Amino acid sequence: MSVAALPEGDWIRGISIKQPHAACILTGAKTVENRPGRWRPGWVLLHASKSVDQPALRIPLIGRTIRGRELVTGAVVGIARITDCHQDPAGTQLCSPWAQPGKWHLVLADVQELPLPIPARGQVVPWKPSPDLLEQVLQQLPDFRPGPANETSRCGSRA
Repeated sequence: MSVAALPEGDWIRGISIKQPHAACILTGAKTVENRPGRWRPGWVLLHASKSVDQPALRIPLIGRTIRGRELVTGAVVGIARITDCHQDPAGTQLCSPWAQPGKWHLVLADVQELPLPIPARGQVVPWKPSPDLLEQVLQQLPDFRPGPANETSRCGSRA
C-alpha cells in the first residue's frame, strides 16, 4: 500500500492493552475496551503490553475466549477502529458483558489481527506510532483501507 492512499494528518493512534484482553479483542469476542478516560473515535494500533493481567486468566468468559491462543506481549498485534466512547449511566445495565461499571467503554470494530506481531513499545495514554512502525503494520495488511472515523455505534448486545 502506498502512503498516498492513507489519510492525511493524525488519523491513527496506538492503544496498549494487557493480555489476555488484547487476545480477546483479536478473536472478535471482546468489542469493548474499558478505560478511565474518554477516547476519540478513529483507528488504533492494538498493542499487547508487556504485562499480563494474571487474575483475568481465571475469569471464565476470558478463559473460553482465549483457549488455545498464544498471549503475545510487547508487540503490535492488530488494528481496530473505535466507533464510540461512552459511559453507561450509573445503576443501568452495562452495554456488554465486557464492560466495567464507571469506566469509559471504547467500542471496537473492524478488528484485524496481524499475521506476525511487531515488537514495539507502547504507552498508557494514546500514542502516535512512528512512520516506520505504521509501514510495518500496513505491509501485513495490504488490503487495509481506512474509512471514515466518524461512524458511531454503541456496544454490542446487552448482557
